[in-house]
Amino acid sequence: MHFSQYFKYERQVIGLKQKIYVVGIGPGAPEMMTPQARQALEESDVIAGYPVYLKLLGDLVQNKKTIATPMTREEERCRLCFEEAKKGCIASIVCSGDSGVYGMASLMYDLLPEYPDCELEIIPGITAAVSGAAVLGAPIGHDFCVISLSDRLTPWEVIEKRLLAAADGDFCIAIYNPSSKGRPDYLKRACEILLRKVQQDRMCGYVRNIGREGTAYKICTLEQLKDEQVDMFTTVFIGNSQSHVVKGKLVTGRNYHINTHMQKEN
Repeated sequence: MHFSQYFKYERQVIGLKQKIYVVGIGPGAPEMMTPQARQALEESDVIAGYPVYLKLLGDLVQNKKTIATPMTREEERCRLCFEEAKKGCIASIVCSGDSGVYGMASLMYDLLPEYPDCELEIIPGITAAVSGAAVLGAPIGHDFCVISLSDRLTPWEVIEKRLLAAADGDFCIAIYNPSSKGRPDYLKRACEILLRKVQQDRMCGYVRNIGREGTAYKICTLEQLKDEQVDMFTTVFIGNSQSHVVKGKLVTGRNYHINTHMQKEN
């Protein structure tokens, strides 16, 4: 019996809880993956994920068993990961960005009662709201929210309410999943909803292919944004009423200079 196989067998026989890492791998660039995430993947015998994300891992999947399922088959992917852990393997399921932000962490916990001998460990990663903001400048320097425009799991009516609530609260907004082949006009629809509450010249921006080859960004107004062509690999940022451009970068301040001035007056 091979040395590594022996330890898999031993983990089964002595009844230790079987380990699954739910790993946020960041936006894609190796240097943007946390050391904790890299260590979890190196420890793993099996790595499961969406095919695009497995490809981003490069050498980290060498000599590992991989499980790939397409979009819409997330539950199957999670269950296959649990089944591998039951065999005595250390398994990881990977998500782009952070595993708890539109990732697999919540689904894995929902399924966990069916696999009582398994133990989950959530490994955080750099989500697109953070990595994309760094490319644009500092667009989420004050209170912000994250809203996905995908209505595959959330009714559009709910998404619309959230957009309006964010506009009412003068939040900066990071928009995930702004468009796809099946819903090419969703960003335009979202902008039109926001324009009911927000002025046309509100500063916005978007970043495509964050942390990957071909990273690109653009800063524009909300009125201009509604006609921009974006895809699933784009993260969109809507500024708040104080957002402005500094040397070609989008900035949302916390009014530190105003607060300092007020303190001096008092």
